[in-house]
Amino acid sequence: MAGGLNFYIVDVFAKDKYTGNQLAVVIDAGSLSAEEMQRVAKEMNYSETTFVLSSKMRDGGYDVRIFTPEQELPFAGHPTLGTAYIIGREIATGPQSEVVLNLGVGQIPVSMARTGEDEAILWMRQVPPTFTRTVDADAVAGALGLTKANIDDRYSIEEVSTGVPFIIVPLKGLEDLKRARVSPEEYFRLVETTCAKAILVFSPETYEEENDLSVRVFAGYLGVPEDPATGSANGCLAGYLVKHRYFNKARIDIRVEQGYAIGRPSLLLLRAEDMRQKIDISVGGNVIMVARGELI
Repeated sequence: MAGGLNFYIVDVFAKDKYTGNQLAVVIDAGSLSAEEMQRVAKEMNYSETTFVLSSKMRDGGYDVRIFTPEQELPFAGHPTLGTAYIIGREIATGPQSEVVLNLGVGQIPVSMARTGEDEAILWMRQVPPTFTRTVDADAVAGALGLTKANIDDRYSIEEVSTGVPFIIVPLKGLEDLKRARVSPEEYFRLVETTCAKAILVFSPETYEEENDLSVRVFAGYLGVPEDPATGSANGCLAGYLVKHRYFNKARIDIRVEQGYAIGRPSLLLLRAEDMRQKIDISVGGNVIMVARGELI
């Protein structure tokens, strides 16, 4: 494996330092093979590790690959924001208000506004969501250790994707959200029959009054039993909310908390608008520099 490559660790969607979703970003990583990238991601053991292939742009963006400890992904939310932050800080010349990433799903633009020397608020525009199918409530309830009485049956349970699919599950309240506990056998039986391998459950009641929704994301199939902050899943949620007029309007600008149940409180900012022919989605959050190092 090629040595001497710089990497950076950032907190993404961090409510406070060391509370968000940590990410390792390796730069100038074009000399690494896919197998080497996979080994690095497994060694880093964050939910995702990203690799900026070159400091030079191609077609107006930077080539980036995203790996979990188990596999490569075409898109993921917090890796997109965290990688754009590192590119804007360490690679791009001059102040940057926008960085474009070339990902497996296409080009994703990320805008940024610095709030401190090692901190910034970033926003990414996600691809329009696709709604592929509804999912059986009994199967979902069993996978999460819940009953159908915990699920808000005014809305369907759906598979939604903005590059990576998720099962979106509306719950009635915060106690229902707290009760969710994955039943491994039933969870794996469910996701073997669906395109989505991860489940997002959400509640209109929150831990903190200033937030609009509380969310948990379970992705054991992808090697993440519970994720503290998931930009791609929350992008899917944003599309779901405006499609179903969850807040009784076609446009939202909301605050979503995640990670509270596992002691990793995170804050995600969601904007979405149903424009009839497509749904426009942006996901934002805080990014904080944590550490830097060198692969050897």
